[in-house]
Amino acid sequence: MTNRTLVIVNTTGRQGASVARVASAVGYNVRAHITTKLSEKDGAVAKELRELPNLEIVEGSLEDKDLISRLFIGAHRAFINTISWGDEVVIGKALADAAKKAGVQHYIYSSMPDHGVFGRGWPSLPLWSCKFTVENYIRQIELPATFVYMGIYNNNFTSLPYPLFCMKLQPKGGFQWTAPFHPDKPIPWLDAEHDVGPAVLQIFKDGLRQWSGHRIGLAYQLLSPRQVCAAFARGLQRPCSYKRGSITVEVPVPSGYRSQLEGIEELFGKHEAPYFGPNIQAPDEALGLWEGYRGMEEYAREVFPVEEAANGLTWMH
Repeated sequence: MTNRTLVIVNTTGRQGASVARVASAVGYNVRAHITTKLSEKDGAVAKELRELPNLEIVEGSLEDKDLISRLFIGAHRAFINTISWGDEVVIGKALADAAKKAGVQHYIYSSMPDHGVFGRGWPSLPLWSCKFTVENYIRQIELPATFVYMGIYNNNFTSLPYPLFCMKLQPKGGFQWTAPFHPDKPIPWLDAEHDVGPAVLQIFKDGLRQWSGHRIGLAYQLLSPRQVCAAFARGLQRPCSYKRGSITVEVPVPSGYRSQLEGIEELFGKHEAPYFGPNIQAPDEALGLWEGYRGMEEYAREVFPVEEAANGLTWMH
C-alpha cells in the first residue's frame, strides 16, 4: 500500500479513538475528524489524540459541506462512525458521497441492524435504523465498503445512575445490575477501546477480496447477564447480581436516547430478539480478526475501577 492516509470520523468516540491509536502506532497517516462539541466534552481524549504521531486533527461540524468535501482528499481508507449530532442519515450519505468522489478504496462503516425490516413484529431502534439506512445508501452508490456491527461495550458499565448499564453499588459493597435482558440469554460484548482498533486494521489488511460488502459482528464474548455479573464478581472480588427489570431513567437524557431505551426494552425485553438480528453471528469472525481481546472479567478487574475513579468515585479504596 503506497497511500497510507486513513480518515477517521468521530475520533473522540471509543471506536474511533481505538482505531486512531493503533493506526498511528503502525505508521498510518491518520486524518482524525473531531466534532467541536465533542472535543470540548471529551477533552482528555482530544488531548491524547493531538499527541499521537502521524495524526492530523480536522475539527468542525459534519453539517459543514466544505469540511466534508475536503476530508477525504488524497485518502486511501476510512473508518466512519456517525453519531446523532445533526441529521445522521444526511451526514452519513454526504460522507459516503465525498469518499466515493475522492476515490477512497476501502470504507469501513460502523453500522447496526434495523430489526423492523425482518418482518417479525420487532420495533426499529431509532439510533440504529438510521445507521442501517446509511449502510444501504453506501451499497447503492457502490462505494467499496465493509460494515462492522458493534457488540455492547464492556465500557458502558458504571456505578453512576445512568440508564441500562448501571452497576449499582449496594450497601454492603457489592453491585447489582438491573436491565430488561433475559438473565440467561447470551448477548454479544466488546471492549471498544481495546479491541476495535486491532480488528479494523486487520480488516484493512485482509482487504476487499475477503470483506467487500460483508457485515461483521464485532463482539468477542457471548455472555448472559448472569455470566456478566459472575465475571464482575470474580474480577472485583465483590458480590455482583443481576435483576431483570424495566429501564429506569434517573438523570436527564436526550429525547432521542429516551426513545432508544424504550425500544431496547421492547425489542430485547419483551421480544428477546437476537442482538444483531437473525443473520449475523458472533464471535467467530471477530476472533479471526483479533485474538488478543480483553474479556469481561479482565475489564472488571483492570479497567472498571480506573474508569470509576476517573468519574470521581471512591468505592474501590
